[in-house]
Formats: sequence, C-alpha cells, structure tokens
Amino acid sequence: MTFERPVFLLSLLVLAAGVAFVWWLLRRRRMRYAVRFTNLEVLAAVAGGSAWRRFVPPVLFIASLAALCVAFARPHVDRMVAKERAVVILVIDTSRSMQARDVKPTRLGAAQEALRTFVDRAPQRLRIGLVIFAGEAQVATPPTADHGLVRQSIDEIGEFQGFGGTAIGDALDAAVTLAQQALAEGQQTIALRTAPEQDTKGLASILFLSDGAQTRGTLLPEEGAAKAKEANIPVYTVALGTPEGVIRGGFGFGGPGNQAPSPGYGSSEIIPVPPDPETLRGIAETTGGRFTEARTAQTLERTYEKLGSSLGREPGKSEVTFVFLAAAGGLLLLAGVLSALWSPRLP
Repeated sequence: MTFERPVFLLSLLVLAAGVAFVWWLLRRRRMRYAVRFTNLEVLAAVAGGSAWRRFVPPVLFIASLAALCVAFARPHVDRMVAKERAVVILVIDTSRSMQARDVKPTRLGAAQEALRTFVDRAPQRLRIGLVIFAGEAQVATPPTADHGLVRQSIDEIGEFQGFGGTAIGDALDAAVTLAQQALAEGQQTIALRTAPEQDTKGLASILFLSDGAQTRGTLLPEEGAAKAKEANIPVYTVALGTPEGVIRGGFGFGGPGNQAPSPGYGSSEIIPVPPDPETLRGIAETTGGRFTEARTAQTLERTYEKLGSSLGREPGKSEVTFVFLAAAGGLLLLAGVLSALWSPRLP
C-alpha cells in the first residue's frame, strides 16, 4: 500500500499520544478512587455493567479516528486496473460441429455461457467486439463499451449457425482488422494522432474459440496468426471439445464444421468431430497469447472467468480512500450505538 499524502500518517502518532495521555489520566483517577474507596469491586458492582463493556465504545471510537487518519493520507493499493482505450475481440466458432454434446449442454451452449462470464468480469470501460464464423467470418458486434449489447449478440449466436466448414484463418483476419479499426477510432484527437505507434501496443487482444480444424477459407490459420503478430495483437485460443465428440448427419449439401464437405451423408450417420488443439496452440504461441484445452464446461467457464479478470487490464494503483472513510463511519456509528445501549441508566 502506498499513500499520496503520507505526511497525514503523522496524525496517527498524535492520536496514539492522545490515547496514552488519556490512559494516564484515567490511571491517576483510579488511584485516587483507590484511596477513597478501598473495595473497588464493590464500587464497580454498584455502578453496574460488565467491566469489558466500558472499554468497547472508546476502542471503537479510537479505531474510527485511526481509519480517518489513514483516509486523509489517500491510500492506494496495487491491483489490475482497466487500460484506457483497450479492446478485446471475442471470436467463436458456430459451425455445425459446435452442436456436439460431449461438452454439456452442447459445445455452443457452453461457449455462450463462458462468453457471458467474460463480459460480466470485464472492466466496464473495456470495448468488446464479437466475431462469429463457420465457413466465413462476420462481425456480430463492433467493439463497444455497451456490454449489454454484447450480451444480446451472444444470446443470439444460435441464429447464425453455419454449416459450411471452419475458416479459422479468415476469422483471425476479421478479428485483427476489427481491433485495428477500433484502435484507430480511439486516435482521432490531435494528441493521440501524434503519439508514437508503440502507444497502442498491448491495447488489443483476441479471445478465439474453436472446436475444429481449418476446412474452408482464403487464409490459412498460420497466415491469420502472422497478421495478428504483425499487429502486436496476442491471440488467446481455446480448443473446445473431446476426441469422442460426434454429431449426426442430416444435410445432404455439406459436412460438419470441422470436416470438408461430404455430400450425401445420411441422417443416421455418426460423424466424429474431434477438436484440433495443435492448430490453436500454434496460433497462441505465434502471437504471444495463451492456449487452453477445454474438455468440460467447467474448464471453459474458469478459463473465460480468468481472462475476463485480466484482459484489458494492466498493473496499476487504485485509490481506496473510500474504504477507510466507510470503515471510520461504521466504527463511529457502532461506538455510538453500543455506548447508548450499555450506558448506566437511572432507575
């Protein structure tokens, strides 16, 4: 903990000296009473009340003054604080393989719940964008600090399910472009426009979730990762699903999201849809992000919860003066209440 005005901490010494002086006066007073009244226990019994009760309100009052002294010093603590102009682009695979039930209730359902957790844990000022993809990528929500709008788009992801494969490279490219546009919009003032280029480094991140290998698209995953690396945007990847994941066939015009189209498979056909962790691990390593393999909804939830508490933040100091002011007020109120309840009353 650090203090903006540490000189005010000297008031604690003044408070301690005052308490010591009052204690000395009380002891002298007690000694005089001892001369006049040789049996102090009888005197205390006549006065009524437990001995320890007499000390509680004064102690609480002194503690409230101490908290107030610390508050005047403007205390700050080290914690993760929100970055100014930070942007996070959420990317989620909506291909048909996301309907596999090896992750409960389905891969897509678990992913949606994890995305909601991320939005709930993210800083309020963080701009969040959403890109969904299957055979092609599309922007569901441009980067915005309106997290309610992002949650609405997450709820509506099921309406955008695709059946035309998995275009990982194109989705990465779309996310990088979206992040760069958002950062450029934040540099429209003269002061920001003349700032050095490295000032935007670390302001954007991509959180990428998929359950399959690349089967469609113009760019390869490696090419999309190279674009993210060139833009100094780390990609945090999540491979969702288990090797035992399957879906049932039922469409004659295309295959599942992580397989190449295979016309004519029947409705009773069981199609394996294992995830492709190696591709996603390579993307994370190339861009300086982090890879996670999520085989359960609980693992996925914890991953997004942790990232929601870290992405868009940086180490910094946060003032906690209000905590000590609230403590001082609460202790003072409690001291007054206990003093009124426990004080001796005339019959």
